[in-house]
Amino acid sequence: MASRRSRHAQNETRQRRDGRWQHVYAALDLGTNNCRLLVAKPNDDGFRVVDAFSRIVRLGEGLGNSSILSEHAMDRTIEALHVCRSKVERNGVTRLRAVATEACRRADNGAAFIERVRAEANIDLEVIAADEEAELALIGCSPLYDAPQGDKAYALLFDIGGGSTQITWLKLHHVAGAPDRADTEIIDCISVPCGVVTLSERFGCGEDEEGRASPELYGQICAHVRDLLAAFDARHNISRLVAEGAVQMVGTSGTVTTLTGVFLKLPRYNRDRVDGRQLKFTELGSARDHLLGLDRRDRAAHPCIGPERADLVVSGCAVLDAICGLWPVGQLRVADRGLREGILHGLMRSADREAIQAGA
Repeated sequence: MASRRSRHAQNETRQRRDGRWQHVYAALDLGTNNCRLLVAKPNDDGFRVVDAFSRIVRLGEGLGNSSILSEHAMDRTIEALHVCRSKVERNGVTRLRAVATEACRRADNGAAFIERVRAEANIDLEVIAADEEAELALIGCSPLYDAPQGDKAYALLFDIGGGSTQITWLKLHHVAGAPDRADTEIIDCISVPCGVVTLSERFGCGEDEEGRASPELYGQICAHVRDLLAAFDARHNISRLVAEGAVQMVGTSGTVTTLTGVFLKLPRYNRDRVDGRQLKFTELGSARDHLLGLDRRDRAAHPCIGPERADLVVSGCAVLDAICGLWPVGQLRVADRGLREGILHGLMRSADREAIQAGA
């Protein structure tokens, strides 16, 4: 009997490895502001990235005022998607999942744009709901949570996007046989319509006439975001649990990674220096103050910002301030990962399941 069980386990392991190891994977995330692609091959630690692409396309530009995707924004995006398609073909990708988020969810012409992408770029975009977006981001970020210590068994994950900001409220559990790891359980999540693009359009990028951060507009953005999060906070008593020291925080967004690069004084952005780093709120605050002291031209010249994001980063800082002010955890873990990594893990697990079923 033991021998039979051992053979079954060996067979299952072989099928699982054959399942994921026979494919090349790609995950494409089309958001309100960015078009991003990862191409990866599996390894013993999960996967190894073999190619990547990221371009600011501003698909959701003007969406808050018109409820439709503009022709120029769609043209820019499809041009970027052609690059993604070429990378997919060049790397011999056999498993691809391409998802679209807030801009395509909100736009009246979102479905027509999806059809255009299929016809012109040969990519099948899947518009996913906000709760699935949160689940995929959590899969990508969950390794960054520490195992719960005592009563510190809750966590927040936030993602400041182009068209929306997502907050996920989590319960942390111990992992049997892995005392340093945390298992995550989603209690609730919320997606609020305040991303860096939509807020910048509504509040004039949070700048004065000289291109510097306007304290008045900055404060208005902070208050607006806090108002949108107040009911979620009250529903789960998050502020009370934060005050009791029971909450960890992970932030995944361009705002957080940019501020980390600014704090570290990086001569150019370096993911290896940023991803997984733990920063105190005071350290984030010093980077924010430095950034807000620059005008738009100087922000554009900063190696961790650049001209394409110089007009958006002020709004992003205001959203971050609202989150950290409402929930003063005191420190957070920075994630340069999320949705695309979650997609890749899901694709590999699907390949494993298919191989096991085929060999059953």
